Amino acid sequence: MSNFSKAFSSSLGRKLIMCLTGLFLCSFLIVHLTGNFQLFKDDDGLAFNQYAHFMTHFPPIKIVSYLLYTSILIHSIWALIITQKNKKSRPIGYAITPKDGSIWSSRNMGILGTILFVFIVVHMANFWYEYHWGETPYVEYRIDQNSGATMARQISQSEFTGYVDYVDNGVQVIRSKDLYKEVAYSFQQWWLVLLYVIAMGALSFHLIHGFQSAFQTLGWNHSKYKPLINFLGVWVFSVIIPIGFAAMPLYFFFK
Repeated sequence: MSNFSKAFSSSLGRKLIMCLTGLFLCSFLIVHLTGNFQLFKDDDGLAFNQYAHFMTHFPPIKIVSYLLYTSILIHSIWALIITQKNKKSRPIGYAITPKDGSIWSSRNMGILGTILFVFIVVHMANFWYEYHWGETPYVEYRIDQNSGATMARQISQSEFTGYVDYVDNGVQVIRSKDLYKEVAYSFQQWWLVLLYVIAMGALSFHLIHGFQSAFQTLGWNHSKYKPLINFLGVWVFSVIIPIGFAAMPLYFFFK
């Protein structure tokens, strides 16, 4: 086994892999949440459908998306390996269970991670797969260039010849897949909304421990920066981001 392989198969190496993939996934959460905020616009889904098309057709974004899928798999597999090795090294549980919340999240990262992995599979099946190969509906927007007034109508598959965006006699015409309609329909199902809310709760606890421990693994836990890291880990990644994602299914369910 080479020195490189030995380094990444060691305990520290596995933690480093978890750290780097986890921080990359954290950066993705910010981008994904920002884009998904287009769902709240009152424009019949125009902004969100344009965002969805851009994210799936802009070459640099497509390359990053493959890195994302790889990171999810590596992060999940390494989490299982670390959990199993920890169980083997400590076959008997703690005699006294700590009550502190952060310790609870640390001890249950495997459970939290499993919930999130199930959520990701369901999420990808409902939206990513449907958008690429499923029966996502189609929509045409007509936007008056002078007044800004927008009209939207559902179109059939035979009318849709691919994404178009052009101006004809002062009217901008956009035809695209209507992922907005797919999202609105999916979030009328109570069980799916409940799954999203539970998963965002799991994400919150997962990030409370994971975000801070990532910087500790990198050795960036100096007292000068620790307050900022703790603030970002707790309030931004463990509170604001999960609430933002959970608000979307709740918005469509009660709309």
